[in-house]
Amino acid sequence: MEVIYVDRLFLLDLVIDYCLLLLSGRVSGVVLRRGRYLLGAVLGAVYAVCMVLPGLQWLGSTFMKLVLGVLMALIAYGSEPRFWRCAAVFFSVSALFGGAVLAASMLAEAEPLGGVFVSVSLRTLALSFGVCYFVVMRLFQRKALKAARRIQHVEITYCSKTVALHALRDTGNDLHDPASGRAVLVAEREIIQTLLPTNLPEDPASALLQLSDAKGWKLLPCRTVGTDTALMLCFRPDTVTAEGHPEDLLIGIASHRLSDDGSYQGLLPGES
Repeated sequence: MEVIYVDRLFLLDLVIDYCLLLLSGRVSGVVLRRGRYLLGAVLGAVYAVCMVLPGLQWLGSTFMKLVLGVLMALIAYGSEPRFWRCAAVFFSVSALFGGAVLAASMLAEAEPLGGVFVSVSLRTLALSFGVCYFVVMRLFQRKALKAARRIQHVEITYCSKTVALHALRDTGNDLHDPASGRAVLVAEREIIQTLLPTNLPEDPASALLQLSDAKGWKLLPCRTVGTDTALMLCFRPDTVTAEGHPEDLLIGIASHRLSDDGSYQGLLPGES
């Protein structure tokens, strides 16, 4: 009879669930709310511990696992406008990870015990998560490239000033702030000039130095046509609306024109 250490089981399941929620949020293209993901992971870890306690094995039924998954998704993504899409991604990622762990454990001649992965080595779990991450990112990136593109009316407010522009909903714009997970709306410098401090140099690094006292400004690495890497000056506006709907975005400043015919002056991230 195998001995189960509850503290190790709790910590292991906590890390796994947090990684799955974080990965699902990333591929869904939502703002990463790590605190909510941690709370969802705590619920999952408590559930895993309860499943191995005497008299509570009924918690391991398929129905209860579905209930747990929905509750974890609600905690993690309940504030998202496309909650059910996020939940579906979470269930898909979890199923893929479970399959990867099962396949790896069979190769290692170890089996999960009681519906939790207490008999699987950390190396097996890390390898399984790596495979899961690679497959999921490839699948969702290919799907995103097939999404529809359309031009939307956008309004940006910053320091009590508002500017309106047309922006293309572009699935090729995957620029994100790695710290917060916020996507970036790339806008032509000329269009949003009225929002910016006067006489900013065109060089992003020099401009950031001049804005050292202003909050919410940063440089993000990006790729542009003709270059491998570049730096884009970004700031966090007070509000951004696309077709009247608020979006939590950063604004990236492009020094060049984004449309040859002038039909749009910004690039919105693809819809999640």
